[in-house]
Amino acid sequence: MTQVTPTVALATPAATPRRAEIAALMETFPPRSRPTTWSATETNRVTTLKFVTQVSLRFGDRPNSHTSRMVGARALLQWLETIPGDNWQQRWETSPSAASARGWKVPVQAWLPSVGKKTPESCLSCGLLLLTCADVIRPSLQWVASNASGRLRPGLEAVRDPDGFKALRESRPPRERETRLALKALTAVARIMAVNGGGVEDIVFGDVLALLQAAPPHNRAGIRLAHSWLRDMGRFPTSAPETLGHIQMRRGQLSPAELVDRYKLRSKPVRDLLVDYLTERQPTMDFVSLVALSTFLAKLFWADLEHHHPGIDSLRLPRDVIDGWKARIAVKHVTQRQPDGTTTSVTKPRVSADQAKVLVRAFYLDIAQWAVDEPERWGPWAVPSPISEADCATTKMGQAQKVRMDQRTRERLPLLPALVRTADQQLKDAKARLEAMDRTPLGGTFTTLGETFTLPSDTSRSDGRPALAIDGAGRRRFLLAEEKQAFWGWATVEILRHTGIRIEELLELGHHSIVSYTLPTSGVVVPLLQIAPSKTDQERLLLVSPELADVLSTVVKRVRRRDGTVPLVAGYDASERVWNPPMPLLYQWRPSGTNRPISRNAIRTALNKMLSTSGLTNKSGQPLNFQPHDFRRIFITDSILNGLPPHIAQVIAGHDTINTTMGYAAIYPADAIEAHRAFIARRRSLRPREEYRTITLEEWDEFLGHFERRKVALGQCGRAFGTDCQHEHACVRCPVLIVSPEERSRLEEIRDNLTARIAEAEREGWLGEIEGLEVSRAGAEDKLAQLDAAEERRRTVVDLGLPTFQQIAARNPDVEGPTE
Repeated sequence: MTQVTPTVALATPAATPRRAEIAALMETFPPRSRPTTWSATETNRVTTLKFVTQVSLRFGDRPNSHTSRMVGARALLQWLETIPGDNWQQRWETSPSAASARGWKVPVQAWLPSVGKKTPESCLSCGLLLLTCADVIRPSLQWVASNASGRLRPGLEAVRDPDGFKALRESRPPRERETRLALKALTAVARIMAVNGGGVEDIVFGDVLALLQAAPPHNRAGIRLAHSWLRDMGRFPTSAPETLGHIQMRRGQLSPAELVDRYKLRSKPVRDLLVDYLTERQPTMDFVSLVALSTFLAKLFWADLEHHHPGIDSLRLPRDVIDGWKARIAVKHVTQRQPDGTTTSVTKPRVSADQAKVLVRAFYLDIAQWAVDEPERWGPWAVPSPISEADCATTKMGQAQKVRMDQRTRERLPLLPALVRTADQQLKDAKARLEAMDRTPLGGTFTTLGETFTLPSDTSRSDGRPALAIDGAGRRRFLLAEEKQAFWGWATVEILRHTGIRIEELLELGHHSIVSYTLPTSGVVVPLLQIAPSKTDQERLLLVSPELADVLSTVVKRVRRRDGTVPLVAGYDASERVWNPPMPLLYQWRPSGTNRPISRNAIRTALNKMLSTSGLTNKSGQPLNFQPHDFRRIFITDSILNGLPPHIAQVIAGHDTINTTMGYAAIYPADAIEAHRAFIARRRSLRPREEYRTITLEEWDEFLGHFERRKVALGQCGRAFGTDCQHEHACVRCPVLIVSPEERSRLEEIRDNLTARIAEAEREGWLGEIEGLEVSRAGAEDKLAQLDAAEERRRTVVDLGLPTFQQIAARNPDVEGPTE
């Protein structure tokens, strides 16, 4: 049997980065090759008609349907005989009808009058269905994917592989078998069989991928569900992806060359240099950092230089060129929509400008360093960095960022209780509407919470209940979807405000993340929440409070199956662009009949919906927005303000350093004062109680009297409380006398008097008196010198000068080094 390559076009999707992942999967899991001939297509027209007659009878429907199929099959076979080819399949592929499912009957109807026939279009459709189910012809994948006929699935199920379809149905719960989406999944299986032949057991993973590529967007949900069913039955290898959800939008990890080529650089040498640089840095970086580095260097740096300086191809940049780039990188142009509907361009400071300068400087310095080890590779590009160290000062940027984040935290922390109440009330209202809708029969009307809704008269759901209702304004309200959104918005607010975890850590919480721990001292069992490593690759455990335990139990109850297990779902890491292994994630739901992890966008949409309902505004009156990371800053700030030590908050938050934790804490001035007072109170509680006893009235009078007795003629006495004068009240001689500048004249008068008395004692020969008087005069002159020095310091400006190296350290080249 001759084999040919698959007819699915792979080159075009593979060339698109957005479809890189599905193209790579097609190479790993190729679809089945379509043969050019097989037994059923090699027979002549008489034998083929006998065979398809027996096949048509197996449809088991009305006799007139059998007649219509046979009339159409005879006409089609007679028409195909006029087309060149060795068998029916080759004639079909050569015919103009094989090009498209739209208008395929036109060439046949144009030929029929030439042989005196007039076959209705419905008979031609029935005839082609019979030939396809009998495996006489196999239309192309694009033809079958664009054909909206609903009779292919029941026909193939009846005549080709009834046991395979039966096993596929019975592998699913009864409530999932007869839904509209389940019929789409079975139709997808039938289309694969019509194109590739064989039965359900012969389908490979590549066949599903090929159909997913060829199908229009509105038919892909059924294909993804068919993949889920076949995978659960063990039809695919374990290395195949667990889910096809949004797989056509997944890019996967791009290579350094693909990252740089996104910006279409004109200078090929510089382009190759950037690719080599990123390749060299790739082993030590995660993919998110590599993408950011490529954006800064290829787009914001070199693509900008090429745009403003065409023909540039050297890293040695003139001063005017680099100065112009620094001015451009400092700002960005943002398009804003005005209230009248027009748009305008607004210039704003670029927050990442300093980071761009740091990365460009590191780029130059890395090349200069590598040129020492590999001069033949990096040497031609080693030039002085145009970005100086002063240009990379990030202190001001860090301070500005700290101010912005603290302002967001201070603005949102007081409003958190209102947001919590809104989330709780929104969930209660959504549940009330859904319960009222479930109690109302189809076509009926119900009123709840002041709103009136009307249900449709029929539904396609297997449980017989509608998913939407029409409100009083005539709008379609998907009350089931509103309840889902309200629930996950409420759960997100509660978990984030009680744990302070990151959004990626929230979405990676699993059923196994809830663990218990027995305290070794008391034997008490406490629940803990295990946070998987994320940003800093640190795994940590958080204590589950009663409020958090209630939220987690509600989430587990919602996602748990009837058998008590949580479904395993494979999540896609949007940052690293890789698939995670299947895990019992808590954040999952079941759209389109398959379990999927909840995305970040869905969480943000739920938060935005909640905020719009709450009506919260900022100081300028604009609607207030909450990002998931705001709850992390609020949690850390609130914990530290309520007495949690910062180093414990660091462990809970999973930060590398305590400086990062304190950067998240927005400390209020009033809170700092209260915290200091609380610290003093705690310190007092540890001291002996008698040190803080209430003083008596006599002790207070004595205390005040001490300060009254410290007042002397020349100023203040500096002796301690409760001490007596040790110098027998000789204040002029006392070193603790604090002379007031206003008493200078009095002190000079005392000095002059002492000088006169010493002269008198010398004339009279009072030698014993002279010694005491000289001691007193020396004390007076010393006090006057202290007053002069203080006055001189107030009037004089001292030039400290710049220290020289000789003033800092002395060098002795003759000194020998240390001996061993």
